[in-house]
Amino acid sequence: MSEVESTLVVKVFGSRADLGAAAARDIALAIGDAVAAHDSARVVFAAAPSQRETLAALAASPGVPWERVDALHMDEYVGLPPGAPERFGAWLRRHLFDRVPLRSIDVIDPGDDAEAEAARYDAVLAAGPVDVVVLGVGVNGHIAFNDPPVADFRDPRLAKVVHLDEQSRVQQVQDNCFARLEDVPRTAVTLTVPALLRGRRLFCLVPGAIKAPAIRATLREPISTRWPSTILRTHPDCAVYLDADAASLLREPAR
Repeated sequence: MSEVESTLVVKVFGSRADLGAAAARDIALAIGDAVAAHDSARVVFAAAPSQRETLAALAASPGVPWERVDALHMDEYVGLPPGAPERFGAWLRRHLFDRVPLRSIDVIDPGDDAEAEAARYDAVLAAGPVDVVVLGVGVNGHIAFNDPPVADFRDPRLAKVVHLDEQSRVQQVQDNCFARLEDVPRTAVTLTVPALLRGRRLFCLVPGAIKAPAIRATLREPISTRWPSTILRTHPDCAVYLDADAASLLREPAR
């Protein structure tokens, strides 16, 4: 893919808490702006430890018109039982959805037919615009579960079933989401890259030294599916929030 002039905004903070507070303020304002413009906001949320500080601050933010917000989420494992705490939908309920008075919540639930659920969620996303996407970046540059082997910048679908890259599965253990690699599911339902980029405003939250190589690649490598997160540089309104650890390799000269 040819290079484009990036409008990406990069903000670096001294700590994860500072990152979370600043990102939450900006996300709250974006939600308020969407509700003021058209009386509602559709918001997609990622579920990961990298999002914890921001969602905690957002849940505590005064004045957010949650009663006008329709919440969606980004990806979900296939094969976990309904009550499994490792499910991303369950994580979002604990950290945000059960803490604020949302108008509606629509989580991905693969059940016994992941392909059918992907098709259902595709239709949900297609039913209207998405105002805000709150996402992260994986150690291999994945956004949602669009790992390098399956990421497609021109994907015709908005949601699909994917096989997870080994590096992505290892990250789930490193993040203490699973005790052992063999416990991490091998497939998931995910929003596609075009689905994420349909969001009017993107807020990308990336703390931690483990993410530093991916952030360096996101900002400096050619735009390609080798590092799926590089596509964020093509979005007209995307802000990336880093702590000092995640930004540590940006001081190195470009190769």
